[in-house]
Amino acid sequence: MMEASDYTNPEEYPTEIHDYLATFEQCLGSVEEMLKAMMLVSRSDVQKLEPLEQAKLDLVSVYTLNSLFWVYLTVQGVNPKEHPVKQELERVKTYMNKVKEIAEKKKASKLDKGAASRFVRNALWEPSTESEKKNKGPGKGKKRKMD
Repeated sequence: MMEASDYTNPEEYPTEIHDYLATFEQCLGSVEEMLKAMMLVSRSDVQKLEPLEQAKLDLVSVYTLNSLFWVYLTVQGVNPKEHPVKQELERVKTYMNKVKEIAEKKKASKLDKGAASRFVRNALWEPSTESEKKNKGPGKGKKRKMD
């Protein structure tokens, strides 16, 4: 890959964009390193993950590759909004949202039926007649007749 610093002839591109090109080149290098790292991971290592984590990894990989293809189309002068890659990206986004919903449901707290029934039972507690007599102190029982 040619580096932006390799261009010495200022007539090849406007000098105002030199910094942008240098940054773009660095970003491409980062993407290339990440893709290399992803390609080194064996499928057997991926299969050791939980199914939800496998789905997340697969979706991120597909989305990344389609996004790179989107950029490629743009660089080639093709409008990616009119290309099938747009529908593919939308399809992958839909599945990413589904996986996100599943992960959120998995994290949601589970109902402890035993604790809930104890809570309801105690909230609806009614004192027995014996405990009512103990709780009634002087002046709380029968009214006295005043002579």
